[in-house]
Amino acid sequence: MNWIDVGSIEDVPLRGARLVKTPVGCIALFRTDETEVFAASNSCPHKGGPLSEGIIHGQKVTCPLHNWVFDLNTGAALGEDGQIETFPVRVEAGRILLDGHAVGKRSAA
Repeated sequence: MNWIDVGSIEDVPLRGARLVKTPVGCIALFRTDETEVFAASNSCPHKGGPLSEGIIHGQKVTCPLHNWVFDLNTGAALGEDGQIETFPVRVEAGRILLDGHAVGKRSAA
């Protein structure tokens, strides 16, 4: 994998999110714990709600528009027929690293 440094973990509030612009569109970084970050599509497949503005609880995010809940590990919508794309991400020495190959494999959304 080709890891890209996209910022400090401190740039993302605890139980909050920030957006990163990539060739596949905006990706939301969700900080679920002191040292835990997930990366996923920012758009809810139901009505296009901005997931980065949703409620983060545990390792899930709830869409702010219609309350669909997504597992940030798998991208699966819980109790609904839907899925968001997730991306490999890791934290090293307080820096958030996103897999550049995964976010550069398609044209912009």
